[in-house]
Amino acid sequence: MSRQRRRDTAPEVALRRELHRRGLRFFVDRAPLAGLRRRADLVFPRRRLAVYVDGCFWHRCPVHATDPKNNSEWWAAKLAGNVARDRDTDARLAAAGWTVVRIWEHEDPLVAADRVQNALTPPS
Repeated sequence: MSRQRRRDTAPEVALRRELHRRGLRFFVDRAPLAGLRRRADLVFPRRRLAVYVDGCFWHRCPVHATDPKNNSEWWAAKLAGNVARDRDTDARLAAAGWTVVRIWEHEDPLVAADRVQNALTPPS
């Protein structure tokens, strides 16, 4: 697990490139809330938007999730804990007035950038 990249994964970089091309500026790998030891992949602090690019294996994508055969009980608990932490993070940020956008690693960067841009657009 120590060899897994924490930031700058290919899906994250592709999304950042597209958002930057669209003229959007953001912080990378930053905690949205002080005291919250969970870092978002992209943060738009003035708009109170946190974007997470989740890996299909680590965050249990409903389409691509797999169950390891070796040490399956440990992996089941580990991956369930990741999902529970994701939901807790979403709830804490929502309670603090933040919007959370979660993007799966397999999503098209253009579609994902559209979702982020829509979340940044104030309702009319």
